[in-house]
Amino acid sequence: MPQIGGEDGSGWWGACDRGNPLNHRTRSSILVEGDGNGRLLVDTGPDLRTQLLACRVAGVDAILFTHDHADHVMGLDEVRILNRIVGRPLEAFGTERTLSILKQRFDYAFLPSTGPVFYRPAVDAVRLQPGDAVAIAGHQVQTFRQDHAVMETLGLRIGGFAYCTDLVRLPEESLALLHGLDTWVVGCFQRRPHKVHANLDQVLEWVEMLRPRRTVLTHMSPDLDHGWMTANLPPGVEPGYDGMVLTLT
Repeated sequence: MPQIGGEDGSGWWGACDRGNPLNHRTRSSILVEGDGNGRLLVDTGPDLRTQLLACRVAGVDAILFTHDHADHVMGLDEVRILNRIVGRPLEAFGTERTLSILKQRFDYAFLPSTGPVFYRPAVDAVRLQPGDAVAIAGHQVQTFRQDHAVMETLGLRIGGFAYCTDLVRLPEESLALLHGLDTWVVGCFQRRPHKVHANLDQVLEWVEMLRPRRTVLTHMSPDLDHGWMTANLPPGVEPGYDGMVLTLT
């Protein structure tokens, strides 16, 4: 946010107040850390370098890809510096489809590494199937299937936390895995219905069903202004913003 365009070329803001810094939103990605475990990066969007610097992230131990869409993977080249920091290739977890597409776009990242000096990104592919429960960077991660209309995406749950981005429907077996949450970060694209993304009414229906303690909306379009959401969302539901830190109780 904003989108490229606008009358004077400075950006199109839709319903969002350009004067509110919380409406300045980069592409969706999260970092999971804590309990003495490593740092798990979820997706490598085009804004990865800016995000890691802004959030003062000193390094990453592993990556999980939710899917292969450009806004979630095109920052993969920045992993080269993350390789230098840890001195090794990073494990990259994803479905067969996601890793296959990444190997087509970033074939050089999957070649034998040039370490200990890294001249290009280096990742070791680890294939997942939706529903797999795996240890990643010391975190016990439960994955599950999501319907993005044009493809399946991966959701994840770690203890009382779950992350669901880029989805329009949740299969019953995935919904069953989302009960008893402390904090749920979920994609919510706009107010009116959308072909491939959940809209606000849909997300609020899920919240009513699942009843997490706290729900944070992410992957929002210019239709969703931070001030409007703060004033109109029900208790326990709030908009996310860049650099937001969530602590589980």
